[in-house]
Amino acid sequence: MTATKPRPKSILSLDLGKRRIGLAGCDPLGITVSPLPPLQRKSFDRDLKALQRHCTSRKVEGLVVGLPLDSKGLPTDQARHYERYGQRLARALKLPLALVNEHSSSWAAAERYNLQGDRSGQLDSAAAALLLEQWLREGPELKPVHVAAHPVSQVNSDSGA
Repeated sequence: MTATKPRPKSILSLDLGKRRIGLAGCDPLGITVSPLPPLQRKSFDRDLKALQRHCTSRKVEGLVVGLPLDSKGLPTDQARHYERYGQRLARALKLPLALVNEHSSSWAAAERYNLQGDRSGQLDSAAAALLLEQWLREGPELKPVHVAAHPVSQVNSDSGA
């Protein structure tokens, strides 16, 4: 599947984890990508409320969610779980969604921002920023969640952040 470069817009990027969600956003022109304070995961409803505040204040027009595919670009159990979580968030927030291969994004963020061993959540949000930069370069275009419910194997797996 060939991805098309997406139209710039205000996006919220999520690097999902068991304890935290790394967050990053970009301006409506897709010029500036900024890591945001990470979200400590609670229940889905509490996570949703916090994300709704971000979406409202930043006038977010779409979500980018990273999926941990393996080194061959194949889905992992965790990728399938994060895909369902991303779709659930997108439906609840009424936003379109793009799924991006996040293979090695945390490693790349740790190297780029010198955050090896970080436990504060900065690394999670730095990884979300790399995912967003990757999405701005490569896509895929955002899709309404009912269309975005494609198998993880169709995620652009040609590159990892």
